[in-house]
Amino acid sequence: MKIKYSSDADILLIELRDGKPIDSIDLKEGVILHLDDKGLPIEIEILDASKIVSLKEISVMTPLEASA
Repeated sequence: MKIKYSSDADILLIELRDGKPIDSIDLKEGVILHLDDKGLPIEIEILDASKIVSLKEISVMTPLEASA
């Protein structure tokens, strides 16, 4: 999983796995779930991210940290 933020566009992109987005679903205004050709989720895109997410509070746990 990768988390990317573009301050220029104010977009937060959470890549769940590799793949090419083929379709998308608007989960909520400004929150888009991108799907691959099999309909499986591959990324979540958050528009105007600074208004929705506190970017300073984002943390990612590795599998070892999560099992501790």
